[in-house]
Amino acid sequence: MDTRQLAAFCAVVERKSFSQAAERLGVTQPAVSLQIRALEERLGQRLLDRSGRRVEPTEAGLALYRGAQKLLALERQLVEEVVSGAEGALTGRLEIGASTGPGGSVLPPLLCEFQAANPTTTIGLSVYDTQTVVDLVGRRELELGVVGAARRQRAVVFEPLFRDEVVLACPPGHTFAGRTVSLEELRSEPLIVMQEGAGVRQVIEDELRKAGTRLRELEPKLELGLQESVRSAVRAGHGVTFISRSAVEAEVEAGTIATARVDGLEPAREISLVRAAGRSPTRLAEAFVTFARERLA
Repeated sequence: MDTRQLAAFCAVVERKSFSQAAERLGVTQPAVSLQIRALEERLGQRLLDRSGRRVEPTEAGLALYRGAQKLLALERQLVEEVVSGAEGALTGRLEIGASTGPGGSVLPPLLCEFQAANPTTTIGLSVYDTQTVVDLVGRRELELGVVGAARRQRAVVFEPLFRDEVVLACPPGHTFAGRTVSLEELRSEPLIVMQEGAGVRQVIEDELRKAGTRLRELEPKLELGLQESVRSAVRAGHGVTFISRSAVEAEVEAGTIATARVDGLEPAREISLVRAAGRSPTRLAEAFVTFARERLA
């Protein structure tokens, strides 16, 4: 039902006059008469008695007036809620997925800062391998993803978020610590790699391919899941691994892990934001993306 017609009808009932209703609504009297006529034609009922000096509602008009008041009040409430949601404090829950690199180091403090600045929000962060995050965002089970490798998939789109260097991590005191080593030297050490689907592993495989070799030619001795697993193994002295620099910064500062470079390799990755293709972002999601870009700039 056209709420403009209802508003005109209610104004006439309350003012008992077409001219005064028009003045209240800020329109012309003929416009009000047209709205009432259209409403009566639609309902097939005479809604107003115009025979006396003042306009009075008929029995059908009184029934309509009571219902119209409720409907117009609901419309006003809805408009107020939408406007408040668009301009007021951020509310709601944001579900984000991340691969182990950004999910284990960069994102947690960002999300904590963002939530503290917007206390009426709640945040959920789930950490998986890159491919799982991409799949979940594509199925719209997560609103946003943050991953270390952009893999082509029709259901999602990728946007650059920040750049992260990949380093060779080794135990402190290792012969590689602080050096640039050759691929031949790397072959002589136990190499620990992450599982298939990990963003860092894809970056290293791409870099090695550019250098004319393959990861399997380095004869990795251990495949241990994701970043926390390989980091723990390196800390315990079981080998060396390629890992995101941001994932080991705290250990490097504490002296529990050292880093090295490999001659001919410049591994770095663009940490990307993942969104579902064609999905309109919520105000909360857009606010977090803006916040993250400002902090990471």
